[in-house]
Amino acid sequence: MTIAFETTPLPIIGAPMAGGTTTPELVTAVAAAGGFPFVAGGYLSVDALAPLVERARASAETFGVNLFAPNPVPLDRAAFDRYVAALTPLAASFGVELAPEPVDDDDHYEEKIAWLIDNPVPLVSTTFNLPTAEVVDRLHAVGTEVAATVTTVGEATEAAARGVDAIIVQGPRAGGHTGTVDPTRTIEDRSTLDLLREILAEVDLPTAAGGGVDGVAAVEELLEAGASAVVVGTLLLLADEAGTSAPHRAALQDAAKYSETRLTRAFTGRPARALVNDFVREFDPVALDAYPAVHHLTKGVRAEAKKAGDPENLNLWAGTGYRWAMPGSAETIVKELGARFAR
Repeated sequence: MTIAFETTPLPIIGAPMAGGTTTPELVTAVAAAGGFPFVAGGYLSVDALAPLVERARASAETFGVNLFAPNPVPLDRAAFDRYVAALTPLAASFGVELAPEPVDDDDHYEEKIAWLIDNPVPLVSTTFNLPTAEVVDRLHAVGTEVAATVTTVGEATEAAARGVDAIIVQGPRAGGHTGTVDPTRTIEDRSTLDLLREILAEVDLPTAAGGGVDGVAAVEELLEAGASAVVVGTLLLLADEAGTSAPHRAALQDAAKYSETRLTRAFTGRPARALVNDFVREFDPVALDAYPAVHHLTKGVRAEAKKAGDPENLNLWAGTGYRWAMPGSAETIVKELGARFAR
């Protein structure tokens, strides 16, 4: 069985980086290089997602759309209130008034699924939770392949049981949010290579893998271990076409000041890997498992920090390979990573 991301000339997937980092221009550049691009559907309404999908149709022979699948966890209201109190002085310094009540939403997931059924695309993937068998069946009925982001063997076997066509193995060294189905668990550090081998021993599906990819050697390792494509995100953060903000770009290139990454719940209430800055140091100790409530709580502060060019209070998403991210055309970056492994 061949799946969409196995049909591109190069076995490189451009990670779906939500929040504006994956731009239409980045999608076009990854496709032009011969890689497989994703439209990042997280945080978007249907009205915002639709034009991005249509632009991808016009610029890529094949592509995917990634969605945040709802995965609510019980909210510890007392812990949330403590976090509000801790964040209030910083928010006030930016002129932001925090809403004291937690905000919940499903990221318009059902509406986006319905739109994608009416407007089919080659592949839909989910992160934060596995797609239900019912959603898989509905997408299959319109000719769309389905992939699930997995972070453990158990998630991979369950995804296979639900009928997905492929899995995307995300190691814990990836930048941004982990796709884990259980965001409350302790995520141990390990290589994507080891996780990939463990999953492939149990699941026989087309598999992509990413997390901590820092260059051609890492791509080769994952392909030799059995991945049919390698996902890169952090290595594209400095690309000309990426929507990475100016303070984020500067921090990624200042290894002396930003010398480590950490999985933190401080920004969104869900574990995500970022460069360690003042916000992480101050608020990680009081952060809680409460996505999307914490995301909504902190987003005003983060937006103002971005406007002010303040990297200390931004979510500086980055995987462990961030030191090898280089400015330049995304088309060139993808070609340099994948040219040796052209299909």
